[in-house]
Amino acid sequence: MDTLEHESAVIATGASWADTPLPQRAMLQYEVEQFLYAEAALLDARRYRNWLGLVADDIEYWMPLRRTVTNSDLDREFTKLGEIALFDDDHMYLEMRVKKLEAGSAWSEDPPSRSRHFVSNVRILDVAGDEITLEACFHLYRSRLESDVDNWIGRRVDVLRRTGESFRIAKRHLFLDHTVIQSTNMSTIF
Repeated sequence: MDTLEHESAVIATGASWADTPLPQRAMLQYEVEQFLYAEAALLDARRYRNWLGLVADDIEYWMPLRRTVTNSDLDREFTKLGEIALFDDDHMYLEMRVKKLEAGSAWSEDPPSRSRHFVSNVRILDVAGDEITLEACFHLYRSRLESDVDNWIGRRVDVLRRTGESFRIAKRHLFLDHTVIQSTNMSTIF
């Protein structure tokens, strides 16, 4: 079962979440949204080490390629896990990216980019034990140097794992709306 099929199955079987009383659903929605907004603020402030503290040790951070396909081939629109991807990172690789950003050795980030992470349309799809599966839309705006501007827009599926009073990001699958990326690099953390 591929990622999109699994995510559709989660929606279809989310009866336990749907049966949760409204006040509890509203409180969890609020907590999740506040966590996502705080995460975006850390990234925009270039506080990458603090952001890494929000990431679970077993993170699955993945962005497949998107292809333009006909209606009969929609199941091939995105590459699958294990195939070529724009990002297929674990915690160790994210740690290396953060170290490069902190050390100033990432040539594509010197001078550093200015970014704004927008998160919207947050929908909790399922709650299973201490894990919350959600879908959200994102718009990442980045400006570099004097006139370089990039906009990445898409949706993502996250799994947040409750840890005490907060969460850790256990999974982030990013699905860009773009098939052609015109950016000179993708050194920004989504």
